[in-house]
Amino acid sequence: MSSRRFHVEYAPLAVENLRALPKTVAAQIIRKILRLEDGLTGNIKRLRQADFGYRLRMGDYRILFDVEDDTIVIQKIGHRKDVYE
Repeated sequence: MSSRRFHVEYAPLAVENLRALPKTVAAQIIRKILRLEDGLTGNIKRLRQADFGYRLRMGDYRILFDVEDDTIVIQKIGHRKDVYE
């Protein structure tokens, strides 16, 4: 996608979602999110007809986010079976 630098911000719902996850899973997700600062790399897919612009896949978990200029806003984090609801 892109190789520019980004700043990552978390929406209140995403912070709440992270706190509800097991600590080991949350730590893995945070490491994956921090890699986004160096560019939109990884298993990222642009979402169509969804409330969010992109999703990042990490195993059975999905990180839904939007890109606004040079800022990535993490909107929602959850298990793949119910994160899109």
